Amino acid sequence: MPRTSRQPDLARCAEVAETCTASLLRRASRAVSNAFDEAMRPVGLRNSQFSVLVALALARQASVSRLAGILGLDRTTMTRNLGPLQRRGLVAAVAGEDRRNKVFQLTLRGRTALARAFPAWQGAQARVVRELGASRWTELLRGLKAAAARPS
Repeated sequence: MPRTSRQPDLARCAEVAETCTASLLRRASRAVSNAFDEAMRPVGLRNSQFSVLVALALARQASVSRLAGILGLDRTTMTRNLGPLQRRGLVAAVAGEDRRNKVFQLTLRGRTALARAFPAWQGAQARVVRELGASRWTELLRGLKAAAARPS
């Protein structure tokens, strides 16, 4: 059977490169995440770790499944994210209500790290809002919340 070589449709490729929601969101997410990670570096946290600490502060105690749901992660990723925080003594696993399930909570060290991280977060947040402009940021926030609320 003879092989035919099909050239990619360059017009379609250009359209995808310019308009693909998934690709553009990933690029934007990396850029913003890098800015927040850089701001958190002096505190010794990554922004993803800061998000876990914030979620635990709000939940008081939470299972891996509950934390994963709050943060929009799968259980495996959530478990992997909790490991370094546990090793650093920022979160601790304790027995849940039925003693068979463990839940996580912030330790004193974790609460202290979270308090130290707030100014870094505020600085990064203010920078992003300033660079985007307040109205564009508000519109982006509304769009991101709508996208995050979509059923998978």
